[in-house]
Amino acid sequence: MNGVLFLIPALPFLAFVFIVLFTHQNRRVSAGLTIGATAIAWLLGWYIAFQAFLNPDEVMEAPFRLTLPWFAGGYTVFYTGFQVDLLTAVMLFMVPFLCFLIFVYSLGYMEKDPRFSRFFAYLALFATGMLGFILADNLLLAFVFWELMGVCSYLLIGFWAFRRPEETHIDTAQVQRARAASLKAFLTTRVGDTIMLVGILLLYALTGSLRWDEALSPTSLKALAEQSTYIPFLGEVPWATVLAVLIFWGAIGKSAQFPLHVWLPDAMEGPTPVSALIHAATMVSAGVYLILRTFPLFYVVEEGANGAMGFVAFIGAFTALFAATMGVAQFDIKRVLAYSTISQLGYMFAALGIGAYVAAAFHLLMHAFFKALLFLGAGSVIHAMEHGHEHAHEHGHGHRTEESLPFNPNDMRLMGGLFRRMPRTAWTFVAGGLSLAGFPLITAGFWSKDEILAEAWYTGHSVVFWTLAIAAFVTAFYTGRQIFLVFFGEPRSAAAQHATESPTTMTLPLVILAFFAVAAGWVGIPEAFPGLGAVVRGWFQRFLGVQAEALGLHVEALPFEPAPVLISVAMALGGLGASWLVYGRRPIGVTDPLQGALGGLWMAWHRKYWVDELYQATVVAFARWLSQVAYRFDDAWVIDPLVDGVGRFGRWLGARVRRFIDEQIIDRAVNGTAWLSNLVGEWFRQIQTGQVQNYLLAVLAAVTVLLVLGLF
Repeated sequence: MNGVLFLIPALPFLAFVFIVLFTHQNRRVSAGLTIGATAIAWLLGWYIAFQAFLNPDEVMEAPFRLTLPWFAGGYTVFYTGFQVDLLTAVMLFMVPFLCFLIFVYSLGYMEKDPRFSRFFAYLALFATGMLGFILADNLLLAFVFWELMGVCSYLLIGFWAFRRPEETHIDTAQVQRARAASLKAFLTTRVGDTIMLVGILLLYALTGSLRWDEALSPTSLKALAEQSTYIPFLGEVPWATVLAVLIFWGAIGKSAQFPLHVWLPDAMEGPTPVSALIHAATMVSAGVYLILRTFPLFYVVEEGANGAMGFVAFIGAFTALFAATMGVAQFDIKRVLAYSTISQLGYMFAALGIGAYVAAAFHLLMHAFFKALLFLGAGSVIHAMEHGHEHAHEHGHGHRTEESLPFNPNDMRLMGGLFRRMPRTAWTFVAGGLSLAGFPLITAGFWSKDEILAEAWYTGHSVVFWTLAIAAFVTAFYTGRQIFLVFFGEPRSAAAQHATESPTTMTLPLVILAFFAVAAGWVGIPEAFPGLGAVVRGWFQRFLGVQAEALGLHVEALPFEPAPVLISVAMALGGLGASWLVYGRRPIGVTDPLQGALGGLWMAWHRKYWVDELYQATVVAFARWLSQVAYRFDDAWVIDPLVDGVGRFGRWLGARVRRFIDEQIIDRAVNGTAWLSNLVGEWFRQIQTGQVQNYLLAVLAAVTVLLVLGLF
């Protein structure tokens, strides 16, 4: 069992390697490698997950684990590996299964793309990152896979950014938007990741370990809670609080929470399977999983009264309402869902901030299913609109609405009446939308969202409760608005008139996800809920409660309170009813009816409260100014003058040294050689008389001397 853990992330990685090196020319084989590897990883993940579901106490006592030494430093060895406890089992049930369905869906959605094999290679690499992240048994390895997901996000968001316009129907403007969106996502998330990395380094410095069971052990947590550091304006702050806030910034970036939320709506420029995979179901959920994994660090100081949890609750609740209002005034079908994702992740962080550990994990799981369904459903609609537009232009059909609006397959103002044209997509999308809106009793979203509201009500966090309740009303309203604009009424463009149902490879995953969007929530019906609770008995709460108790968290079954349930039902039905009154009761044109009614408020929502413009005028402008200052610092003030001065000094010194060597050494050596040659010549000239008798006399004298020497 422990050896199997390595295969789960390794198989998609091997598929990525084989596609890049060997099979990228063969579309069918490349897709088959990615889907096949993910299918095996899914089956292995479910096998391990169900082992945990059936034996939770045994798994918590002895988690599945594969440990290897990574590197040595001094007298210590850093061990790394993979492990599965109950929280990991929940993620193993969801992540590989959704990856598999989305990869199958991509077969139909990307069938005409010229870079089909490259797309599936990127998908395989992303699956490696996400699976490795949830299985990692230490924060360092988790951070490595965390960054791998960031790289894959950049590659997949900008997948259409480097295509030549003649290769595809995508225009140059969209190519530029995709390029800007991928860079924006990468840089924005790096802000949170950098702060998070500081927290990781401090945690290692203070505890000597980054393994979950060591760095977050009771002994380490006690020391972090008792030791403190001085922070200006805040005074003495426990190290546990400092570390928790630093790590939470990583989750803020990855899960697109305020103020780092701006990248996620722009990320919709990528292909729709990317939106479903990375920015709804899995990658953005990694931030919530990170806080679930490190939750004891937040909770250790006086059961959460350490400032960190209050910060998490504020960011989560504020983002939930803040993003929901922006979703009301968007016309792009995927951008509405993007703001919905930001808002729902805010729900999860708000739950963690008030200590609702199990409720946050439950909503994380349910949201992944119904939001993946909604994004894939939106992709099916976009796919149908593109084909309808092509068919209409081939046969010369037009429509009056297209005269005032340029064609955009994502624009809900050009849709309408698609329920009759694509019923499978419509029914499944409605199922996901009702789950998102929290339609009472029958949808998964109701049970998971109601659990968070019940926790906030019961624990006395009234501000969080009412903020989330209002956000629930707004969520139901924009969900109904989307359903009515897209599927009901009459077609408002020729593309909508000629749209057809998507292929089975796209609709079959929708049907499967629709089942989970409705029925998956039934495993979490609270035991105290009248009637239904006696049947299910809060299985999910009891199951993950074992994990919470092992982490030292106090988990208790909440008594049934009718007030939060009735408020939740009223918000869901009220929002859906209000959307029907505005958008479903009578046909609408190009202008949104709310635009005239709300005026400036609607424009603020539509322009996203001008946060992007604010960042452009402040953060981006400051970065550009700083780069100009750095350039001037380099070019005119310090560095270049210093380098030029060093160069001038080098030239002066070289000239002096060259003159010294030339005049004092080389010239004197040459002149000395000439003088010595002249001296020897003068001496030899004295014995060169030119008379033969003198030479014979010298020879005779030499012979005489030699004979005398020979005699002796």
